[in-house]
Amino acid sequence: MKNSLLLKDFGIKGFKLIKAEFSDKENVFHIDYRANKKQRCSVCHSSDVRPRGKVTRQFKTVPIGKKPVIVSLDIPRVACMECQYLRQVKIPFAKERRSYTKSFERLVIDLSSCMTIQDIAHYLNVSWDTIKEIQKENLRKQFKKIELKDLKTIAIDEIAIKKGHRYLTIVLDLKSGAVVFVGDGKGANALEPFWKKLKRANAKIEAVAIDMSPAYIAAVKDNLRDAELVFDHFHVIKLFNEKLSAFRRDYHRELTDKMQKKVLKGARWLLLKNSENLDVKKTRKSV
Repeated sequence: MKNSLLLKDFGIKGFKLIKAEFSDKENVFHIDYRANKKQRCSVCHSSDVRPRGKVTRQFKTVPIGKKPVIVSLDIPRVACMECQYLRQVKIPFAKERRSYTKSFERLVIDLSSCMTIQDIAHYLNVSWDTIKEIQKENLRKQFKKIELKDLKTIAIDEIAIKKGHRYLTIVLDLKSGAVVFVGDGKGANALEPFWKKLKRANAKIEAVAIDMSPAYIAAVKDNLRDAELVFDHFHVIKLFNEKLSAFRRDYHRELTDKMQKKVLKGARWLLLKNSENLDVKKTRKSV
């Protein structure tokens, strides 16, 4: 096995191959530093360190075909005289506290565009949680700093995150589907920091999709006077169905004829169905 394979395909530079072990289960490549470089603290980067032995770690990297590949390395430990901590030196081909290489992460992200989490985990022979961790970290990196100046259309809604009526207010970019703001609580007050960020970014919002909450309507009109208000389809249909059901119940109480009451009660689903879905040959029992 040549060092060029590690360098090119596994993204491992500055190391040499010591030994390769092949089995039916996996391939293990034992590597070591190519030269005795000056060691530094992995946190404060101070060169004033003292050697304190080594620790063997194994990293999962890009597979060869269907067979998993493990990279094994004896990582030096040093005592930093500046921050007074015992640490492992930094490894360039893997992130801190990760059991896989950066090239393995890139493979997972590439596969995520066409495979499910479970499929990727099965193919790479890792746990579901490992794939989810990589995807979450990639999303955090992508959306750590969100540019608001190009926003044109947004949606505002609230979600419950736990029992006890704890809410978050979410703002979405309708073009990309990305979450651009998360406010603590619900209502107009939760959106105050978002309006300030929009103003600083000089964003030109053209339309805002919201439910029919009076608080949201007032907040949008006060802060985005030129934006069009759009009531989302779900809440419009939901309110219509609620009004229709309330009307049917009130009318049912006013009727005195038992036959008329029975017909009205059985017409509940008939009233709620779309006209194109009606079938005169079928009946649906009211519940």
